[in-house]
Amino acid sequence: MPPTVDEVLADARARLAAAPFAPSTREAALLLGRVLGLSEAQLFARGREPVPAASRQRFAGLLARRLAGEPVAYLLGRREFYGRDFAVDRRVLVPRPETEHLVEAALGLPLPAAPRVLDVGTGSGCLAVTLALELPAARVVAVDLSPGALAVAAANVRRHRVGSRVRLAGGDLADAVDLARFDLVVSNPPYVDRSETPEISREILDHEPELALFPPGGGTASLARLIAAGGRLRPGAEMLLEIGRGQLPAVERLASASPLQLAATWSDYSSIPRVVRLRRPA
Repeated sequence: MPPTVDEVLADARARLAAAPFAPSTREAALLLGRVLGLSEAQLFARGREPVPAASRQRFAGLLARRLAGEPVAYLLGRREFYGRDFAVDRRVLVPRPETEHLVEAALGLPLPAAPRVLDVGTGSGCLAVTLALELPAARVVAVDLSPGALAVAAANVRRHRVGSRVRLAGGDLADAVDLARFDLVVSNPPYVDRSETPEISREILDHEPELALFPPGGGTASLARLIAAGGRLRPGAEMLLEIGRGQLPAVERLASASPLQLAATWSDYSSIPRVVRLRRPA
């Protein structure tokens, strides 16, 4: 008699619980649901049903990859961000809850009725798409240096049906963009310094794209370039940046030497300063 859904899940949960990097045991249901095409609720309702051999084999392959440290979002091919599902794979960073603070900060700004928004380093496109959906009159340009990331972002633009208002472009940060056209610039740029490598989990180091993590020149190098580029913003325009732990003093110094004014900061769920608001004074 083939093992049931409940039996397959129990074994997988035990293996996840024993993994040294402490993944959530809930991932067993997410991965089995992915294989069987079922939601978690549907899966639990069918706990006594047998799992076919082919499905068990596919599930075993996914579980082995997870136990080897591959992020569950890549195995599922999706990640939730601001209440919506986004396609993700190894060409882009996995969207994180901290980045939702950028959206919240943007929605609280005194923007024009039909703002023009630039998302620098768009990755999966989660910021660009979310802002387009939350600001229905907005026009958004999303830039990334990686062709692979732009392909993922394009899939998410199609998925959420915002292709008429979100345009994708290749480029290195904001170098090739006319910033004077925009009311708001948002960015979750690479900001991890190489010195922090020992503190970063192998899940991230071994699987997520290095280009999106480590900026050439050190942890604040991309932030410095973006703040310097802020001198090309029109008066009254806004810039929101996600920053790393301990980087606020550097951002304050960079802003003080630029035409931008540091207007506000937001902390993440761990009380770490995570988002800064800079504006070009009118």
